[in-house]
Amino acid sequence: MTQFGYRTLGFGSGGIGPSFIEATGPDGASGTTDGDYKVHIFTATKTGANGFSVSAVGNAAGSNTVEYLVIAGGGGGGSNRAGGGGAGGMLTATELSVTAQDYNVTVGDGGAGGADGTTATGTNGNDSVFSSITSTGGGGGSGGAVAGDGGSGGGAMASGLYYVGSGTAGQGYDGGDAQGVGAPGYGAGGGGGKSEVGYDGAPTLGGDGGDGGTSDIVENGTDVTYAGGGGGSVYYPSGNTAGSGGAGGGGDATRQAPGSNGEVNTGGGAGGGSWNFAAIAPYGGGDGGSGYVVIRYKFQ
Repeated sequence: MTQFGYRTLGFGSGGIGPSFIEATGPDGASGTTDGDYKVHIFTATKTGANGFSVSAVGNAAGSNTVEYLVIAGGGGGGSNRAGGGGAGGMLTATELSVTAQDYNVTVGDGGAGGADGTTATGTNGNDSVFSSITSTGGGGGSGGAVAGDGGSGGGAMASGLYYVGSGTAGQGYDGGDAQGVGAPGYGAGGGGGKSEVGYDGAPTLGGDGGDGGTSDIVENGTDVTYAGGGGGSVYYPSGNTAGSGGAGGGGDATRQAPGSNGEVNTGGGAGGGSWNFAAIAPYGGGDGGSGYVVIRYKFQ
């Protein structure tokens, strides 16, 4: 009887043998393999069976939870010597329980920048959602109103009249403040990032965006940085320096040009727009980077 014992059949000492999560990712794809793990990457919203579709939940001896990375869309940069957009909120953790069902996965778009020729605050980014996890879109950079609150907050416009946007605890940080003295500097604040507050503007200097956070979920052991804030702009005179985007996809501001977009699928905030001296009109802000959702679990 020992040759047919439970252990030989894989049941252990009276228990049930290991079983694993079985699932598909966007549009029914089987996912990429990283050792004993499957990884599903969402760069756009997918619903129903085209989302994260779980057919078996596994058990604790094998796998019955997933790891996730959920990043929202970044905020747009403001126009007219404007603050940088805040990064989209970034949430990551292990051991989220799943059930056998289809999960909708929402990947938030980045917010639009303030338009050329206007004094406008950038639009907040859109939320990203997986299961019970919601990451909040980044706040728009100030360009004529208070900067947007969000996953990370937008930076302040360089007039001294408008204020920074606030980040969301656990998702990102506040935007940077403005120098607020006036010409010839007009240094606007950078947008907040996942790991730090946006930098304040200073005379002749726009504030840099706050740096993002890292995750190795796509390839275990290889960190990638996401959710950096956008740079704050500065007035046009030569010698002034606009803020750079934070590490993790934040868009740069420029001294005499529109703000740069946040990087796609990083949740990066956009750079703030400056001033077009030739046209005597404001430059617009960049658009925030779109979000990103990744799900990883042990499959064997």
